[in-house]
Amino acid sequence: MMDLYNTTTFECSKLITEHYSTSFTLGIKTLDKRFHFPVYGIYGFVRYADEIVDTFHGYEKKTLLADFTADTYRAIKAGISLNPVLHSFQIVVNQYKIEQELIEAFLYSMEMDLYNSDYSQSGYEKYIYGSAEVVGLMCLRVFCEGDEALYQHLKEDARKLGSAFQKVNFLRDIKADFQEKGRTYFPEVNFDNFTIEDKRKIEDDIQADFDAGYRGIVQLPKGAKAGVYLAYKYYLRLFDKIKGVSASKIQNERIRVPDFQKITLLAQTYFQSRLNTI
Repeated sequence: MMDLYNTTTFECSKLITEHYSTSFTLGIKTLDKRFHFPVYGIYGFVRYADEIVDTFHGYEKKTLLADFTADTYRAIKAGISLNPVLHSFQIVVNQYKIEQELIEAFLYSMEMDLYNSDYSQSGYEKYIYGSAEVVGLMCLRVFCEGDEALYQHLKEDARKLGSAFQKVNFLRDIKADFQEKGRTYFPEVNFDNFTIEDKRKIEDDIQADFDAGYRGIVQLPKGAKAGVYLAYKYYLRLFDKIKGVSASKIQNERIRVPDFQKITLLAQTYFQSRLNTI
């Protein structure tokens, strides 16, 4: 009967993923089936932690995050939790030997959002590492399936890909982050006077991360390559749209990739995967 409970908790994390992110869901479905539940388990965990700091206004966020953190470590140590998100996550952590350092870095970045409204260069790098790069490393642990040499070989490129995704999110979400939440992630950028030069400097940095990330994608195991490539293509399409608009427009409008374009990217990725041209 434990198998039923395990499956049910992974289905909960799958439901969370489907409701919160259509693009991430498409990427997971493009992975080999054996990777579906583990990646759903990771996404459910990081999404709920992010919800605490970004959405639960009017509640004691600091206490909620502290409780969530304690419950996470308790679940991993005990190998069980009555919280379905944490139960599915601890299965992934224990099965794929995900390092506690990665989990600690992620939760620390979530805590940073409770206190920080702007970032120095070092704080910016630490936040991106914990909020995005380590998530890529957790998934890489899954994809490598215990192959330590492959993990170490792809580790830095996986970090760069996660960094690119997060920085694109920052550009896309400038309006919500700066105007609504009072946050400024990019160091030494004044969004009261955000210039095209500021935007281009950020874009050049993101492009370098994308280039390194792609180098790692083509070396991923076959069952993981198409799903990660789809996420890469989605974010690259979003990045191209952002590059095509003015500095003032992204401050006042959230740039999106329409659903029909996401489906087109899915079809293209499917055929490239079948033809082994990724």
